[in-house]
Amino acid sequence: MKNFIFISPGFPGNYENFCIALKADGVRVLGIGDTPYDALSSGLRAALTEYYRVENMEDYDAMFRAVAFLSFRYGKIDWLESNNEYWLMQDARLREDFHITTGLQPKDMALIKYKSRMKEGYKKAGIPTARWHLVDDLKNARAFIRQVGYPVIVKPDSGVGASDTWRINDEQDLKSFFCNVPSVPYIMEEYVPGEICSYDAIVNSKGSVLFETGNISPISIMDCVNDHESIHFYIVDQLAEDLREYGRACLKAFRVRSRFVHLEFFRLTEDHAYLGKMGQVVGLEVNMRPSGGPTPDMINYAYSTNCYQHYADMMVYDRLRHRSRSTPCFCAFVGRWKEVPYVHSHLDIIRTFKEQLKTAEELPDVLAHGMGNHIYLAKLEHKEAMEEFFRYTMAVETPVEDAAGGPESRAIKERQQ
Repeated sequence: MKNFIFISPGFPGNYENFCIALKADGVRVLGIGDTPYDALSSGLRAALTEYYRVENMEDYDAMFRAVAFLSFRYGKIDWLESNNEYWLMQDARLREDFHITTGLQPKDMALIKYKSRMKEGYKKAGIPTARWHLVDDLKNARAFIRQVGYPVIVKPDSGVGASDTWRINDEQDLKSFFCNVPSVPYIMEEYVPGEICSYDAIVNSKGSVLFETGNISPISIMDCVNDHESIHFYIVDQLAEDLREYGRACLKAFRVRSRFVHLEFFRLTEDHAYLGKMGQVVGLEVNMRPSGGPTPDMINYAYSTNCYQHYADMMVYDRLRHRSRSTPCFCAFVGRWKEVPYVHSHLDIIRTFKEQLKTAEELPDVLAHGMGNHIYLAKLEHKEAMEEFFRYTMAVETPVEDAAGGPESRAIKERQQ
């Protein structure tokens, strides 16, 4: 029996489904994490042959000892994965130290962890990217901005998702950034006017695509989080042909093998003097792991499939053994903030979309920052129905002037008429 060490199988919560799928394919699944064993779900405990708890997953010596113990107890480790951006570098180091050759090694990491290095891969794939500058001092930043103009985007050169990403709109913002410049390396890029779209794929050991889809974010999560606007995106029912072409070109350029990946692009919403005409696809960044949050579940809803099982099939058999024959549709995500005065309540949404909703829940604060305090997932057959779902769930009460000249909610005024 082959051995698969899954790093942090209990967090995020939906990742236990990878372990369950791997066990279904006949693999011995071994877990290492910092979650107490009793806090793991019964389904995950049933999927794991053994679970080794460490106090601190940042402690490499503790992680090394955990892998050594499991290797001594069960023999050769065939795979070690977390599918989590935060642990990719540590995963690679553990593979190298234990001679596990079925995944990324430390020498592979620079091209896929540093946004400045990702530009090389996109260039090799023939895809334009935003002009950029590695942040060093105010003088050079100003010189770069004279070339590309305001606004510019600053973010960690090696970072996770949209965390610590900001838009600098003017000289005042620029000075403020340099007064509090982070200690980690930052990259500065020209602003790209476009919607964010992704290419998500499960790729086997030969680089062949076994499953592919994508999602679209009409407004960037960076803007939603920083401006406290409702977060929304959706899984497409059909992948656009140009995105399929560019996504597959990136798989070759970044030498993707045996992975579930999430590649991000812009689609220009207006002509750009440097990047091209409206509609042009522009490279953003690559992620050698599944899209975060509930996205794998959304893929399952949209395609009536099980992408966790697809991943397990790919790892164990190098092909898919379980396929869906249903017609794909859309799956929409909306994240709402507690502080925003929405027109429709949580209960209104549940009553109105009870047939379409797959999830309607409040998130703990540790997860809410990048997703919203309340999240809603809905499976919708047509784009028009999805757009109505977005309009309804995201409608905000707009202040208006009442008859006496004072501010009053437009929603309240409408109810009075």
